Amino acid sequence: MLKDINVSNIYIVCGHTDMRKSISGLAAIIQEQFNLDLFSDSLFLFCGRRRNRLKALYWEDDGFILLYKVVENGRFRWPNNEDEVRNLTREEFIWLMQGLSVDQPNAIRNRTRQLSLKHPTEHLRL
Repeated sequence: MLKDINVSNIYIVCGHTDMRKSISGLAAIIQEQFNLDLFSDSLFLFCGRRRNRLKALYWEDDGFILLYKVVENGRFRWPNNEDEVRNLTREEFIWLMQGLSVDQPNAIRNRTRQLSLKHPTEHLRL
């Protein structure tokens, strides 16, 4: 379910978060510490100290949805910097949900490749 969510932004709150916090406590972190808009089309992810559980906070037109996931085997590869929130790409989010690090230096990224030709037929000249 969580992997299939369709949102404009996916934010990961780096470091560990006290998993005893409810919607109000997590919302306060987003607004006060990181100055982000809770009511935008965004999913906010938080992870506990043991890194085997996460909470996801999402605003849906008439109220907040709080999702709680516990991984039975393994841990999430969560970034450590507690003063940082990161906007993840869809690809990075999938990696995170699969137990991989969001930092994959050897991954092939999907980017638009632009060719710079001076003349449209320049590459055809012999």
